[in-house]
Amino acid sequence: MARLLEYADAETAAAALALHVAGRLRADLDSQERTVLVVSGGKSPVPFFRALAAQPLAWERLIVTLADERWVPPDHPDSNEALVRRHLLTGRAAAARMVPLWSASATPEAAAQALVPVLAALPRPFGQVVLGMGEDGHVASLFPDAPELQEGLRTAEPVLAVHPGAAPHPRLSLSLATLLQSRDLALLVSGEPKARLLERALGDGPVEELPVRAVLRQAAVPVSVFWAP
Repeated sequence: MARLLEYADAETAAAALALHVAGRLRADLDSQERTVLVVSGGKSPVPFFRALAAQPLAWERLIVTLADERWVPPDHPDSNEALVRRHLLTGRAAAARMVPLWSASATPEAAAQALVPVLAALPRPFGQVVLGMGEDGHVASLFPDAPELQEGLRTAEPVLAVHPGAAPHPRLSLSLATLLQSRDLALLVSGEPKARLLERALGDGPVEELPVRAVLRQAAVPVSVFWAP
């Protein structure tokens, strides 16, 4: 069962999450040469990215990659890679190695195939995975209305192309199996509408209705939910 942590506001939750993630990454680096941080995009994690960038870490030994990416080049305003580079990989944190999901492949499907050996080369288990939750209950880019949802929930492949019905842009998403190849999972949630959605997600109902349930219900990896109104 997920651990629910409540904070007074989004900035406080972001700061607490940054301390949590930094501690997890330091613990890994005490016993191994490199570790991996997996993050999601969107607007919600920006305060967290800024807070984490200020943490004293051996950034040159960290690898940062994405839980998902919109099928747009890194100079596009909707690019998650651009968001991470702009708000997280700044100052000392710029020494981290970024492993993007987008490439100049002809299609997201071709890009997913090309990513298989790239992702396989990353150290496992990941040190930390940080996810968000969409207003429709999606996690990474595993959308409830995507025809690839079942594949994303069940495949052993590390990454897949996703074509959500309502969201703009095709996507690349790590599979559930890959997201769970981590020592720790954190879910950052803010706002009253998402609080109500989180309550639903923690209750009964099919994973297909709210894919975030697949993360909240699994018992293989510890999950902490950082929530603020």
